[in-house]
Amino acid sequence: MTADLLGGVILVAMILYALLGGADFGGGIWDLLASGPRKGAQRALIERAIGPIWEANHVWLILVVVVLFTAFPPAFAAISVALFVPLVLLLLGIVLRGAAFTFRTYEKPGDQVQAWWGLVFSGSSVLAPLVLGTVVGALASGRLRLGTDGAEPWAWLAPFPLSVGLFAAALFAFLAATYLAVEASGELREDFRRRAFGAGIAVFLCAAVSGALSWREAPVIFAGLVLRAWSLPFHVATGAAAGAALALLLLGRVRAARAAAVAQVTLIVIGWGASQYPYIVVPELTLASASAPAAVQRALLWALAAGAVLLFPALYALFRVFKGERPFSVVDRG
Repeated sequence: MTADLLGGVILVAMILYALLGGADFGGGIWDLLASGPRKGAQRALIERAIGPIWEANHVWLILVVVVLFTAFPPAFAAISVALFVPLVLLLLGIVLRGAAFTFRTYEKPGDQVQAWWGLVFSGSSVLAPLVLGTVVGALASGRLRLGTDGAEPWAWLAPFPLSVGLFAAALFAFLAATYLAVEASGELREDFRRRAFGAGIAVFLCAAVSGALSWREAPVIFAGLVLRAWSLPFHVATGAAAGAALALLLLGRVRAARAAAVAQVTLIVIGWGASQYPYIVVPELTLASASAPAAVQRALLWALAAGAVLLFPALYALFRVFKGERPFSVVDRG
């Protein structure tokens, strides 16, 4: 029971990281793809949206690492060895992204150095979700062989994990564009509304490719998504959320589209977790087989409950203060 509860904590943290940190990554992707006569205003909006809260969003990834290390140490050790290369790339992307974002903000506007820092920021924002999705795909694929020497260190470079990486990048770009459409106004809102719709189509295509590849390369995930009792209702709910998000974007109802996009991303992450359950690493490590002693897990649950009393009100205050402002327009850039 404690192992399942802590697995649920990891899943909830991954949902929140996708909805918050993932949107930050997506903002960096749109920073790279900024174009047209309002390119500068698009980047200014992205910087304004990310600036106050980007560091806080990574608390959810830190929580995943801490829970995995404390509650499931064999899984943490095995994953750290088998996926050492992509995990280092992910860490590199996160660190470079944060440093470049700060240096670009305080560099002289229009300077060549600022442009270089902007390129590092946007490039790292593309790298991080690609690698994060690839890690998730590798854990679900069943290709990892967790021997004592960390066998098959390049197993993550396979079609299914790489397709999940592309899926994650498209999903985060879609989420970011939907959020940014709400925070903008006028022509900028139209820019990001159109980008969100295009990214939503890309999410559908990437999901179709990943689902098709899972039939051969990730049979546990495929069986979970197709053969379990909840599979059909889950697909209906996810499809309804995705369809609603696209339809609302077409109608220009961006706030309602944001709610539908949040529901869509939440359902996608839940579907991945439910399909992979009870495995942490398919097919070798389950929540039960990788568990720390029950006393350690119980103590961790109490510590998490105590921390939540402080964490959630603090995050609510942070977002209430910095994300409750008026919409951003082209005029605001001046």
